[in-house]
Amino acid sequence: MTQLGFFVDVSKCSGCKTCAVACKDAHNLPVGMNFRKVHEYAGGNWKQAADGSWAQDVFGYYVSLGCNHCSDPACVKVCPTKAHHKRAEDGLVVIDATKCIGCGLCAQACPYHAPVLDETAHKMRKCDACLDRLQRGLQPICVESCPNRAIEFGDIEELRKKHGKLAEVAPLPQASKTQPNLVLVVPAQARPAGDTSETSTKLN
Repeated sequence: MTQLGFFVDVSKCSGCKTCAVACKDAHNLPVGMNFRKVHEYAGGNWKQAADGSWAQDVFGYYVSLGCNHCSDPACVKVCPTKAHHKRAEDGLVVIDATKCIGCGLCAQACPYHAPVLDETAHKMRKCDACLDRLQRGLQPICVESCPNRAIEFGDIEELRKKHGKLAEVAPLPQASKTQPNLVLVVPAQARPAGDTSETSTKLN
């Protein structure tokens, strides 16, 4: 089975949120609902050494994130109606709207906060890697819209061969929780998953 996944070059991401806006527009999402979000992680301060000199350890970076189509998806395990399921042909985690009852257990279980409630339809929704575009031979809209070309999508094993196997960075959780099909390249000042040294964190 081919497992599809995302690559994000955090060192290239400028936090412009073009990916999130393009996703929102392509899926006609209402105010307050986003399938792709841009996390900001920043912190550090100036510190005075014993000799009176000053140095800083300030850091800041952005992580663009949608659904990671995990190999051990928490959302699938808790869904009481089996609306959440992992496709055998490509490993994408999708929601069957005819089975979803909008209970929100998936949103509570997902450490990446991918599922969101459609309050009008009373159904859970999330990134499906633009399945409709994939079926037409196109890339997910976030990939095509990124001005810095910081996002790629494809066979996760090919992405790992090309970019490495790192799949976690602060403020994301440890990859061992759900085995996300995600590959990251991070800047030198990036903090490891579980780090709590930030002075400001935003999820937009």
